[in-house]
Amino acid sequence: MDQQAMAEYRYRAVCEVFGGSPIGEVAARYGTTRQSIDSWRRRFKQEGMAGLVDRSRRPHTSPTKLDADIESLICQLRRDHPRWGARRISYELGRRGVDGAPSRATVHRAMTRNGLIDPQIQHHRRKYKRWQRQEPMHLWQLDIVGGVPLADGRQCKLLTGIDDHSRFVVVAAVLVTPSAREVAAAFTAAMRRYGVPSEVLTDNGGQFTGRYLKPAPVEVLFEQICRTNGIRQRLTKPRSPTTTGKIERFHKTLRTEFLDLATPFESHSAAQEAVECWITSYNTSRPHQALDMATPSELFRPNGPTRLDVRPVMTTLAEEPTTESILAQTSMTSDVIEPPDDRQIDGMAVEFEARVPPTGELNVLHGRQRISMHKSMAGRTLTVWANQRSIHLILDGHAIRTVSSRLRPEDLRHLTMRGARPAGPEPAKPALRRKLSGAVVIEPGQVVEIQRVVGNDGIASIAGTPCTVPAGATRGQKTQGSSEATRLDEPC
Repeated sequence: MDQQAMAEYRYRAVCEVFGGSPIGEVAARYGTTRQSIDSWRRRFKQEGMAGLVDRSRRPHTSPTKLDADIESLICQLRRDHPRWGARRISYELGRRGVDGAPSRATVHRAMTRNGLIDPQIQHHRRKYKRWQRQEPMHLWQLDIVGGVPLADGRQCKLLTGIDDHSRFVVVAAVLVTPSAREVAAAFTAAMRRYGVPSEVLTDNGGQFTGRYLKPAPVEVLFEQICRTNGIRQRLTKPRSPTTTGKIERFHKTLRTEFLDLATPFESHSAAQEAVECWITSYNTSRPHQALDMATPSELFRPNGPTRLDVRPVMTTLAEEPTTESILAQTSMTSDVIEPPDDRQIDGMAVEFEARVPPTGELNVLHGRQRISMHKSMAGRTLTVWANQRSIHLILDGHAIRTVSSRLRPEDLRHLTMRGARPAGPEPAKPALRRKLSGAVVIEPGQVVEIQRVVGNDGIASIAGTPCTVPAGATRGQKTQGSSEATRLDEPC
């Protein structure tokens, strides 16, 4: 019903009242109240037909109305920083000295009113149990993320680590090959810079744990470093990324604000430098909503003899903090056990523990060497001492078997990455050819007499070396000799 028809409808009701009809009966016939009929009658006497038209309910004054200049500033901040939400814009307005900075809800309504955001219905299908350590350096969350391109076409990985309490990024190392040794080296460098955390939380990747390695679980280098430095290692359940939700959420920010906008880097060092600069800004200049809009550097405190206060870096907005200044303030000397150097492995021995499987086939290194044991040894844990010449199997401190080694230097390095440690003195004599029962021990330099069958090509094999038989020997028959060429320097 339009305004004119509404005014005529009310006019008929007022005329009936003026004609002497009871006001209660008129209100009942017209479907309204006595108070409304009386208000129409009073307004008609004062203003005529214009008084029967609906009036605006808008208040005469709006003390809490958002100022037009502030609303314009909100829109400008949103256009300049499309990823800033209502809470961040409200915080930035307070930092810029705006008197009576609007709340998050007011900023959200202003952006919706100006078409800067598309309001959506929130669907919370699952409720997660949120947790956080009470103090910094209690727990580090570590993970590996890809997407760091180089100009030569390679895609590098990035090892990241974040402090659970302060969200301070403690590790951001670009890895050309995300091997266990590079991960351990980056983790050790972070501990030397900030101190040793009490706990470390990671997923079940092969660089962090050997729980799911085949054919049997082993201790990888990362686990060895945690055990040596007294760090309690925590692992997530398989296929449960929400357990490490803080580092996963950091990866989203890293990708949307840095990696997706970055062009391929010229080299590995250039990529590392760019990542460190962005991480410095993230730690010192970027307020975090989960920290009540504080920066991670304001809450992070490294371990060490002196607790460093990096908050003065934030108070000087005119001087942008550099990577060197932050590292200079947070560098310290900590007692951290580093992984062994690859150059020390060549020519040295390693040892590790291995469990004998039910088949009795002990796998020293998959695809390289197996050792057959009696089935009665199944389930026993042996210490394997190995170098490039010999492999000793030790049980309760006694060497029970020694075999020749087929391991190469790279195999020893691989065993070290899977948790093998530098070995002590060799527990038994080096491996020699097996001595047959009843054989006579030959002293070095002694001449022996052997028999060999001459082949059709006139060649007989002596100790694996082909020798031409002099003319006159019969093919296919045995020949004997006792010359210097048949001397053996080791027992048969």
